[in-house]
Formats: sequence, structure tokens, C-alpha cells
Amino acid sequence: MSDSTNFKPSLSLLDATMIVAGSMIGSGIFIVSADITRNVGSAGWLIAVWLITGFMTITAAMSYGELSGMYPKAGGQYVYLKEAYNPLMGFLYGWSFFAVIQTATIAAVGVAFARFTAYLFPAVGESNIIADLGFIKISAAQLTCIVIVVLLTYINTRGIKEGKMIQTTFTASKLLALFGLMLFGFILVKDSHWTANWATGLNAMQDLGENGAGKSPVGWVPISGVALMGAVAAAMTGSVFSSDAWNNVTFIAGEIKNPKRNIGLSLFLGTLIVTFLYVTTNLMYLHALPLQDIAFPPSDRLATTAANKIFGSSGTIIIAVLIMVSTFGCINGLVLAGARVYYTMAKDGLFFKKAGTLNANAVPQWALWAQCVVACLLCLSGGYGNLLDMISFVVVIFYVLTILGIFILRKKQPGVERPYKAFGYPVLPALYIIMGTAFCVLLLIFKTKYAAWGLAITLAGIPLYYLAARKKTVA
Repeated sequence: MSDSTNFKPSLSLLDATMIVAGSMIGSGIFIVSADITRNVGSAGWLIAVWLITGFMTITAAMSYGELSGMYPKAGGQYVYLKEAYNPLMGFLYGWSFFAVIQTATIAAVGVAFARFTAYLFPAVGESNIIADLGFIKISAAQLTCIVIVVLLTYINTRGIKEGKMIQTTFTASKLLALFGLMLFGFILVKDSHWTANWATGLNAMQDLGENGAGKSPVGWVPISGVALMGAVAAAMTGSVFSSDAWNNVTFIAGEIKNPKRNIGLSLFLGTLIVTFLYVTTNLMYLHALPLQDIAFPPSDRLATTAANKIFGSSGTIIIAVLIMVSTFGCINGLVLAGARVYYTMAKDGLFFKKAGTLNANAVPQWALWAQCVVACLLCLSGGYGNLLDMISFVVVIFYVLTILGIFILRKKQPGVERPYKAFGYPVLPALYIIMGTAFCVLLLIFKTKYAAWGLAITLAGIPLYYLAARKKTVA
């Protein structure tokens, strides 16, 4: 390890855009629309949930463009929060990032990778229990998840070029494959369900689980008012999770060429491309499948059900390979970017000292392995949905605080150069703050258990901060 080694700016605009898009597209788009449909029960609201999420994502990304231009260095959102508020706020984000946001996202996407790998290799499925320790059962799927996280961590310790090569190749592949799936869905499916599905319009319904979890129409009841707001918030945990991690590119600003220009531009291009693909893929689902099948595909594997309609019996294999490629590239982007936050925190004396060193390949090797250990432990939970609820709540809280930071920094640091200005300021950033706050409040009401756990983990960082600050002062 060497403190004198510096990050090497070797990532182009294309590379940065591939990191944005590749980190966003994991497994969510292939799965979560089933849960969204169960919550809102109509074609109109299914698309509305994705459009609302897309609007929030693009608005946030363009707002971050201003911050990335002001502080084009490693650490991204941690740095923005520290500058806008104070070191405690930056630390709470970094702590949550390490304990929940990045590591749990790596674990959740890893679980999805393992689930779909089992289509091709049943021996690595969740039903194959390798060890029963009494308090926990370890399956072949969980071990597969851990192996992939360890492998990608090792590759990224070899240097930024190795991680970049995987990211660009796999992201380009899955963008083309997802576009192809969407296109073939419209072309090859002859029995269209488009008209019947859109007859539901914006007449929101929710499945209450009677008579076999929606297998009978008795399970669906109309909803409106507060119940509808709660249903939309619950549904958006899936779409928010699927659209998250776009900000990963800000963490590696020190390795991007011309960061003041390219980070903001890559944020806009990456989020716009992914939002377009997500909305059109859901339109394809509405064309290929009846609404009931969208809401209740076997094991929530919606894309597999659609692919079987499109490609016949080979659809299962096609979609399994697509999701393996997609999740592999997504995990790589998450692993690559995350460790840079811990590096910057360590440089501020607020994380383990070894995390603030770079190896001979100019990457934070110790921080990468620390992230790997926590992510692997979370892989053992195997709880995709539980991780999703917890992550979404914490992520949006910090997005809201960061975008609020734009207003604060306009007053605190008016003289700092801003190559980009937040698009639609102050209206669009303020609208995001309102929507994001409403989303978090509704999650606390309607998804209390895991939202509260996410909040508790975040607040647990307060005593840790003062302990770290005290040690820093003594040192």
C-alpha cells in the first residue's frame, strides 16, 4: 500500500455513462413490476409508477450535475453532504452507504444473479442447502452470490482498467439485449393484451390476498385517497431500487477525464437511457401478458413469463442469460465505485486508516475488501424484498438531503465555479424534495418494519461519528 499513489484519470465520457447505466440496470426491471402491479392493480398506475420514478431519477441526476462540477473529486455524495451541512452529515451518509446502501444493494443483486443462474445450473439453486447451522441455512445460491462478489472485488483490485473493461462490455451487452427483448416483445407476440389491460386505465386496485393471493377476482379491491398514496409508495420501493445507483459515477470522479464536464453529462445520458428502456419494457409487458399474469408470474419472475410468450420454451434460458449478464455488470459497477467513498472518509480521519491507501494499481484495495466482507455477510440473508425496502428508504432520504444541499450551497458558497447549473432550479429540485419526502413518510407508515430498520442503522452512525472524531483529535 502507498499513500503517494494517486488516482489515474482514465475513464472517458462513454465509460462514465456505462457506469451510470450499468449500475442502474440489475435485476429489478425483470422482477419488480409484478409487485408494483399487485399494489396498484392497473396498467395506467403501473406505467405512472415508472414515470414518476424516472422523473425523480433524471431530476436528481441533473441536480447532482451541479454538485459534481463544484466538487469533481472522489467521494461524490459524501463530499457534497459534508460541504453543504457538516462532517457529521457526510459521515452518516458514508456509514449508511457502508452498512446498508451499497453493500446491501450488492447483496440483493447478487441474490438475483444466483436465482437466475439456477435456471441453467439447478445445483446452485436456493433449494440446495449446503449447510444447516441451526440459526441459519446456507444454500448453494448464497455461496454463488458470495463467489461472484469476491471474484469481482479481486478483479477491481487489479486496477481501474480491468473494472472499466468489464463494465463497458457488460453494460453495452445488456442495453442491446434489453432493447431487443422489448422490441421482440412487440413484434413476435401475436395475442396482444394491450387493449384489455389499458381498459383498467387509472382505476387503482390492490390485491388483498383472498382466495389464493389474487387468483380469484375477489382478491382485488378498489383503492383511492390515502390508501392509493400508500400503495404507490409501496410500489415505488421496487422502481426506486431498480433505478438507484446512478450516482455511483460521482464516487470515482478522481478517475474520470475532464470530470467537471463528463460527470454531469454522463449522469443525464445514463439516467435518460435507462428510464426510456424501463418504461418501454413495461409497455411490452402490457402488450405480451394479461394484467393478472403480470401481477402473479411464477416466483415473481415476470421477464421469464414474458420471454416464454415471446420465444417459446427457449424463453427461460434466454432471459436467464440476460439477467446473469445484467446482474454481473451491475455488481461490478457497484463494487468498483463504492470503495472510493470509504477511501475519502478515511482521508478525513472518519474511517479505518487503511481504507485511505491505494495499492500499486492506484485503487483502494483495503476498502474494496472491507466492502466485500459486509456484502457477503448480507448475501447470507437471502432476503431480496426485505433488503429492497430498507435500501429504498435510506437512499431517498439522502437524495433529498443532497438536493436540498444545492439550495444551501448557493448561499454558503456563491463564488464556487459551477460548470453546470441544476436544471429547472429552483422548481424541479424543490419538487423532487417534496416527492422524496412524501415517499419516505409513506414508507414509514405503510412499510414500517424495514424502513425503521434503515433509519435506525443510519442514526446508529451518530455515536460512531463522535467516537471517530475523538480518536482523530487524540491522534
